[in-house]
Amino acid sequence: MRTLLIAILLAGLPACSYLTPYKLDIPQGNAVTADQVAKLKLGMTRAQVRFVLGTPLLVDAFHPNRWDYLYYESKGGKLEHNKRYNVLFDGDRVIGMGGETLPAKADVATKAPDDPRAAAKAANPAEAGQ
Repeated sequence: MRTLLIAILLAGLPACSYLTPYKLDIPQGNAVTADQVAKLKLGMTRAQVRFVLGTPLLVDAFHPNRWDYLYYESKGGKLEHNKRYNVLFDGDRVIGMGGETLPAKADVATKAPDDPRAAAKAANPAEAGQ
């Protein structure tokens, strides 16, 4: 009886390999959007760039006049987005910038509600409370 039980358990053991652990969606880094890049201008100071884009993720010791803004997003353990944006300085002033950005907030498509009354309530919250 004991050997039969062990044989059944060993036969069912390969089925456990089909179970995969849940993997979280993980955004990491600085999400630089097109709206933020539109605010950047040549000649801005480092402090102004830091105010607009935030603290850079990477300031290379060998290239102190280049700030790198990196953004990674993985969903289900697979890399979805990999963006890099660079800002170049001469002293304290911006002399160049470029790279990939995320879409502006207005460019992101939103799903319209199925119920038109819900859309009307969302558009006019004062009437929704009545």
